[in-house]
Amino acid sequence: MSGGVSSESAAEAPGDSSVAVIVPTYREVENLPALISRLDQVRTAHALDLDLLIVDDDSRDGTKELVERMALPWVHLIVRSTDRGLSQAVLEGLRRASATTLVVMDADLSHPPEKIVEMLAALKQGADFVVGSRFVTGGSTDDDWGLLRWLNSRVATILASPLVPLKDPMSGFFALRRATFEGGDPFNPIGYKIGLELVLKCRCQMVREIPIHFEDRKLGKSKLSLREQLRYIEHIRRLYNYKFGNFSHFAQFAVVGFSGAILNLGLLTAFVASNMPMRGAVALAILLSMLWNFALNRRFTFSYARHEPVAKQLFRFIGASSAGAVVNYAVTVGLLRTVALPQLAAFGGILAGFALNFAASRYWVFRQRHVQRP
Repeated sequence: MSGGVSSESAAEAPGDSSVAVIVPTYREVENLPALISRLDQVRTAHALDLDLLIVDDDSRDGTKELVERMALPWVHLIVRSTDRGLSQAVLEGLRRASATTLVVMDADLSHPPEKIVEMLAALKQGADFVVGSRFVTGGSTDDDWGLLRWLNSRVATILASPLVPLKDPMSGFFALRRATFEGGDPFNPIGYKIGLELVLKCRCQMVREIPIHFEDRKLGKSKLSLREQLRYIEHIRRLYNYKFGNFSHFAQFAVVGFSGAILNLGLLTAFVASNMPMRGAVALAILLSMLWNFALNRRFTFSYARHEPVAKQLFRFIGASSAGAVVNYAVTVGLLRTVALPQLAAFGGILAGFALNFAASRYWVFRQRHVQRP
């Protein structure tokens, strides 16, 4: 394809120092001329074998025409019309590039291209993964960040902190070697923070953060929405499952169980207040809270098993919960013989019943098939 628009890999002759800069875009045509100009200054000043891959999610905003008009041999465009999304666009760019070093950055000029040289130097010094960071010493953001934006960033950072050893795990400006990327486990990102996925699944041990000034966009419109933030939470949950395995499932199962207990108490209070017979109120509250727990566990805790028949899973879940209740009762009665406080005995029974419920749910109700049915 002529005119700088190519469906081939960006780096045609990957030498020892070849660099591919992957920039995912959606309606960013206003920012591309300035970005390309600054990248050109970097590649010229430092004699870099650098190619730019613009991975566009079918913006139809003039991006294709702009790249064709500029006709720069080091600028390449990939237009995607299916499975659109920032993380998927980045992954396609990483796979299509054949350079030895891969850099990912945003198109809106919030990430300074001039820092790429420093990031490449950190890789040469032995780092596995280099992040352009706002929150290390020397890093900064524009002064007009509002309270809500700052709070959103800090909460998202706290959620990611157990996963990666980074002060700015939310950064979308990072660099890694091609060999590191190709050695990663299968990727399955959603949302807009693929850097977290790469650090974890490429098993990066030496991660460096380079201070940058994060500048607010001047042109175009931010793509961050409530939907994208919810997708980020789902992505974080997946990564917790990947890193912590059964412990992550257990924690989610506990949170769901706690929410079910709160629902049970609330429903029971409401039913009694409406003069429903006590036994019926207790039974109905238990049934509804059990269905609540089943739905949440199927949707979140054990989401990998959602393709299985729901009726069969519900039947098994009720059976497992009933068995857990029997164990709870038996352990509590047994402990009453040796424990003075009935509350302590009851707590022991709750723990035993909960452990059985989790084990049965994990390995029977929502069991994971290593070879799924067609």
